[in-house]
Amino acid sequence: MIYEVEGDILLTDAQAIAHGVAPNDPMNQGLALALHERYPVMHKDFHHWCHQVHPKPGKAWMWGGADGVRIVNLLTQEGGYGAGSRPGNATLSNVKRSLKELKKIVAKEGLASIALPRLATGVGGLMWDDVFPSIQEQLGDIEVPVFVYTTYHADQKAKEPVAAE
Repeated sequence: MIYEVEGDILLTDAQAIAHGVAPNDPMNQGLALALHERYPVMHKDFHHWCHQVHPKPGKAWMWGGADGVRIVNLLTQEGGYGAGSRPGNATLSNVKRSLKELKKIVAKEGLASIALPRLATGVGGLMWDDVFPSIQEQLGDIEVPVFVYTTYHADQKAKEPVAAE
């Protein structure tokens, strides 16, 4: 069940927020920066996981905070390793593979709802008209609400049509 909403994803009632990053991403732009600032331990734990596992793009990693927050880092972009390396562009292939991983996480963890931004279209460089069909294809058949934040409005709570638990 995919619902397009407008507002500030940080104010979602969804049980988890998923967003796109690169392996070992510095999380210094866009939604990743906002999440890094709000949950600095998540950023530290993400880097620890990356150094331990050396994940490839197309993977996903979920972090759970002490207050029940869950963040799913979708590896939609290339790059991120090596001194001074910066995340590269996202690819549609990486988006699709990471969304498949997200679907597995939702099922395994029993998540009741999830919120996504316009995935991989900011820093990732992809076109929304290319990405949204992939979201529909990969997540359209899951039984939990997927709130896709198509328009950002700072500090404005979205009208999420289903009560998220």
